[in-house]
Amino acid sequence: MHDFMSVNNERHLVMGGCDMAQVAQKYGTPLYVMDENVIRANCRVYKNAIDTCYSGNGLILYASKALCNLETVRIVASEGLGIDVVSGGELYTALRAGMDVSKICMHGNNKTRAELEMAISSGVGRIVVDNLFELDQIDAIAAEHGVRQKVLFRIKPGIDAHTHNFVMTGQIDSRFGFALETGEARAAILRAFKCNSICVAGVHCHIGSQIFEADPFEEAARVLMRFIAEIRDESGVELTELNLGGGFGVVYTPEDDPIEFGDYIEAVSRIVKTAAVEHSLKMPFIMMEPGRSIVAEAGITLYTVGAIKDIPEVRRYVTVDGGIGDNPRYILYGSKYAALIANKADAEVTQSVTIAGKCCESGDLIGENMPLADVSIGDILALLTTGAYNYSMSSNYNRNLRPAMVMVKDGRDRLVMKRETYEDIIRNDV
Repeated sequence: MHDFMSVNNERHLVMGGCDMAQVAQKYGTPLYVMDENVIRANCRVYKNAIDTCYSGNGLILYASKALCNLETVRIVASEGLGIDVVSGGELYTALRAGMDVSKICMHGNNKTRAELEMAISSGVGRIVVDNLFELDQIDAIAAEHGVRQKVLFRIKPGIDAHTHNFVMTGQIDSRFGFALETGEARAAILRAFKCNSICVAGVHCHIGSQIFEADPFEEAARVLMRFIAEIRDESGVELTELNLGGGFGVVYTPEDDPIEFGDYIEAVSRIVKTAAVEHSLKMPFIMMEPGRSIVAEAGITLYTVGAIKDIPEVRRYVTVDGGIGDNPRYILYGSKYAALIANKADAEVTQSVTIAGKCCESGDLIGENMPLADVSIGDILALLTTGAYNYSMSSNYNRNLRPAMVMVKDGRDRLVMKRETYEDIIRNDV
């Protein structure tokens, strides 16, 4: 249980001042629940850290792929953050939510022409270039619109982020960006300098996700600052922006032990400042892209327990009314979670269970060998740290409905995303 959660006199889990058993009864399950104050507090930690460490010469971009809906974007925008988007849908959401367009950074490894048209015509502040085909498209579209589009180049710095292979993105064998080792990154930037409708502002990297140490981020900063100096020495052009991505770890289970979010930024700032002096560079404008670490711990998912099946000397299955449709991370990554029973939240852990979903799929599991208190049919199970990449990766597998989402704050709950209906399921059928 996170420190912003508590247990009331009825033994119910409380988050955002709201009784989660009552919230489940009011809105039904499965149900995503987000604590607004936790989201805002995390935004402020990052913003205060980058403002302090870089004397206001920086910007936190919320990586919206973690959780993208109108209300979440409104919250991060009101806290002074920008946003990183990776699709036309995320860009459209950011625009509709009123995000300052100059603070939007358009990302993605295979942006369509339509998405690039939308980004450039909307006037997004930056586009991160992933490949040469994309560079040529941006140059052509920007020319058609009579603008010079500011871009960053995504660089693979060759950093081992000590994380799951599926979420390591900074090493050379990655489909994202340009490699340093092969000279690919250098050649791409020198080519971009010759484009009439491209303004090369800087470089970007993202070395992975769920990283618990500052060392990989420090090394990435060191490598990219050296690269900026090499480009200046060869071309005479000094790049002015450095985006160091995200990937800061969060607590999913008691074994997870990340450092404080602000400490990542402080540690990296020391490297950037030292490298600037060492290479006689001006301090670049610094950007970072936390997503998971802003919303993950702020969210839980509530389920109603259905069938419980005991296989003697094998395992106990506890089945819930959700599953891979609202949380595919276990089957994709083997991601571990902590769970408790929301209507008896202080109950002692007595068993190890496998939590299974309702889909007709053998892999529909939320977790195996999970510690849990004595559980009964009808109990409300709370899965913790589900604010990131649960709704974002949700689906209608078996034509199940995506859950509603509720925001809680100071004892009040409010609906921010409606539960789908069966009419929604067939809406696009012809």
